[in-house]
Amino acid sequence: MKLKVCGMKYSGNIKEVAALQPDYLGFIFWEPSKRYFEGSIPEISSNIKKVGVFVNAPLEVVISEVDKHNLQAVQLHGDESPEYCKELEVIFLSFREPSRKKKIDETPPELNQKSNSVEIIKVFSIRNGFDFKDLKPYEDVCDYFLFDTKGELPGGNGYKFDWRLLEKYPSKKPYFLSGGIGLDEKENVQSFLQGKASKYCYAIDVNSKFEIAPGLKNIEDLKEFIKNIQ
Repeated sequence: MKLKVCGMKYSGNIKEVAALQPDYLGFIFWEPSKRYFEGSIPEISSNIKKVGVFVNAPLEVVISEVDKHNLQAVQLHGDESPEYCKELEVIFLSFREPSRKKKIDETPPELNQKSNSVEIIKVFSIRNGFDFKDLKPYEDVCDYFLFDTKGELPGGNGYKFDWRLLEKYPSKKPYFLSGGIGLDEKENVQSFLQGKASKYCYAIDVNSKFEIAPGLKNIEDLKEFIKNIQ
């Protein structure tokens, strides 16, 4: 089971978390967030994928941040349409296969030198229920889904939704499980991973429940959680 630690903010803490070798580290590029990331990402292992988290951002903003920070994935946490995701997909494919870009001249030259495509993670927020039919238009335009708890903010609310809803998951697309997962949920996570709802669960996504302060992660708690989910 892969692990994503999201909401990274401080350089020293980023290095400490990266030393634990999670599969993904998330950086929030949405200014209203208390975990809004500014500055430069320190050098970390190439085995860890850097994820940019965006909320209804213009395409050019997403592309600019991908290029600036050499991101390997983007997480779309707003109301982004399937058409928006498709546009990103085409642009990201051009990083790897320039001949497939519709309007190659509009892409900054440095982006065309990328050797790999960029993963697209589309977020869907859940509270008391969810219509899984909403996923269908996104099936062919993103690499992963992410299920979070619907709250006041797009993410980092610290609340858990009813994971039993995922027993009705109709897709074969791998997904990230998010929303209020902390050290106190380690047994519930283990139980979930042994059940049928987790068949297509690709990664566990943690954030606010492992924080000392917004954007500052508790290393010892993360160590214990990682040991348990492994």
